[in-house]
Amino acid sequence: MRGASIILVVSHHMALRIPLAKTGLAGIVPLPVLRLFSWFGAEAVFLFFVVSGFLVTGHAIRRWGTLSTLDPRAFYTRRLARIAPCLLVLIGVLALLDLLGVPNYVITRADQSLPGAIFSALTMHLNWYEGRTGYLPGGWDVLWSLSIEELFYLGFPLICLGLARAPRLRTGLFALLALSLPFALDALANAPEVWQEKAYLPGIAAIAAGVCAAVIIAGRPAPRPGIVIAMGCSGLAALLAVFLMENALWGVLGNWTMLVLTLGCALMLVAFQWGWGQHRLMRGTGWLRSFGFMSYEIYLTHMFVVFPLVGLFHLSGSNMRTGWLWFPPAFILSWLLGWGTDTLVSTPANRLLRVWLQAGALPRTPPKGSRPLETRT
Repeated sequence: MRGASIILVVSHHMALRIPLAKTGLAGIVPLPVLRLFSWFGAEAVFLFFVVSGFLVTGHAIRRWGTLSTLDPRAFYTRRLARIAPCLLVLIGVLALLDLLGVPNYVITRADQSLPGAIFSALTMHLNWYEGRTGYLPGGWDVLWSLSIEELFYLGFPLICLGLARAPRLRTGLFALLALSLPFALDALANAPEVWQEKAYLPGIAAIAAGVCAAVIIAGRPAPRPGIVIAMGCSGLAALLAVFLMENALWGVLGNWTMLVLTLGCALMLVAFQWGWGQHRLMRGTGWLRSFGFMSYEIYLTHMFVVFPLVGLFHLSGSNMRTGWLWFPPAFILSWLLGWGTDTLVSTPANRLLRVWLQAGALPRTPPKGSRPLETRT
């Protein structure tokens, strides 16, 4: 799920600059598929949110037995060790490129500044900063979703422990958050476009959907295979409906379409957890799972691939009809840059920080086949 999402994000940022609908694929590939790989970056990020809530909550339950006994110090330590190293390196590189005046990386808006961007990224309100001042350059802009996600996880232990004696009330609160998604989007109807895309509450609602899915199935045995298959197929149908028939759905459901997306994703995650399609999905999908395993690293760094490739496309004088040929190199190079970031920064820094902060480093296996999901939460 994460692998497919990060591919859609990379493809979206390429298609904004090399529109697939204007390439030679337009007469060959069905338009809904071209749209899927062109305009669904935001929806892919919402899938990330749901998966994140599911993984982090599931790991917390397995680690502490219940959310009511979650250890805040250990939880925050794990988040810091996982998120901070890559984030700090990225901010340092982006700041250097801005100071050197490198095109596509210079902050030019009069009401924005390099110190402002750095401060907003470090204090997890870059989305708010963009909502007030406008879009930042692409390398900075990707951090909007991280601001929403980490703000949620800042409060997550407090909610878990504050309602430790009322677990049903806690689950109900997360459920209300998850179901608030269309109402939050309705409330943003008259807001500036950038804030409609990057406001806190819709993203938090998507994360809460993943949290609810993990809480509901925690400690419960899988139901009959027929029920699991029905859940998985229903979730898949919901996602396909949103991705391939979005215009028709929006015409009928409006902002409830996004709730179809998040709940469909949650259903699929539950079905996967209970073994749906496990044997089939393991065959020939190692490459996709490797994208998902390094999705955080690829997400943070892929604009360093997109900008040079698009620049080379224009410098080479390539015909727009052959523009689609630049997409496969973007996926491959984004994977390689993510792998390098993971190998040189994420893994060693993660282990070092966990040991230094006395949280204990988790063992990690080579990038072959399926990897333990809990090591990438």
